[in-house]
Amino acid sequence: MVQCPSESAPLRRNGFTFKQFFVAHDRCEMKVGTDSILLGGWADVSDITGKILDIGSGSGLLALMLAQRTTDSVQIDAVELDDNAALQATENFALSPWAGRVALHHCALQSFAAQTSSRYDLIITNPPYYQPGVECRNPSRGTARYTSELSHQTLLKHARALASNKGKMAVVLPCDISADFMQLAAGEGWFLLRHTEVAEFANRAPHRALMLFWRGARVTAVRPIDYS
Repeated sequence: MVQCPSESAPLRRNGFTFKQFFVAHDRCEMKVGTDSILLGGWADVSDITGKILDIGSGSGLLALMLAQRTTDSVQIDAVELDDNAALQATENFALSPWAGRVALHHCALQSFAAQTSSRYDLIITNPPYYQPGVECRNPSRGTARYTSELSHQTLLKHARALASNKGKMAVVLPCDISADFMQLAAGEGWFLLRHTEVAEFANRAPHRALMLFWRGARVTAVRPIDYS
C-alpha cells in the first residue's frame, strides 16, 4: 500500500513512499514502476521461513516489499550489477526498518551463484526482457532493459541452482513472451504453480503476466489463470 504524505510533510520527489518505507530511485536507470509493485504484492510469502533472493534488485524495491511482508527471521539477499543502482539500494536498505536482514551484493548473478552456498525458499525477479538490438546511449539502462547481460536461460539455470529443494520463483514479464519463458522454465526444472495476467483496463487485453514456479515435482494441475 502507498502511504500519502501528511499535509505538513515535505513531498519527496526523488523516489516513492510506501506504507512503511521510502525508496529513492533518482540514481537508478529503471525507476519504481507498476510491474515490480504488482509482483512484490502478489508473491506468496505465507510459508517462507528461510531466505529470499531478489535478482536484479535495482533500487531494492522488491527486497524491501518482501521484508515488510515477512517475519524478522527471514533473511533477504539482493543482487545488482549496476554501480549506481547497487549504491542506491544499499542506502535504501540502510534507511529502512529492516536494515539488519536485507543485504545487497554488488555483482552479476553468475558471480554470486559461484560464490554463495546459500539456498533460497523464494527467488523473485523483474528481469530484462528486450532482445539485444539498437544500442542504448546509456549502458546502465541497456543492462536493465536488454537480455544481453542476463538471458532468460541463464537466469533460470542459476535460479534453479540457488533454490532450496522446494524453492519457488516469482517473475513478472510481458504477456507476449510469457509462454516462451514458461517453456524455458520447464526445461530447467521449474514448474508453473500460479499464473495471473494483468490488464490496465477491463476492456483491454492483459499486458503483464505474474508467474510463480517451483523447483519440485512436475505439477499435474495448475491453478487457472487469474485476470486482474
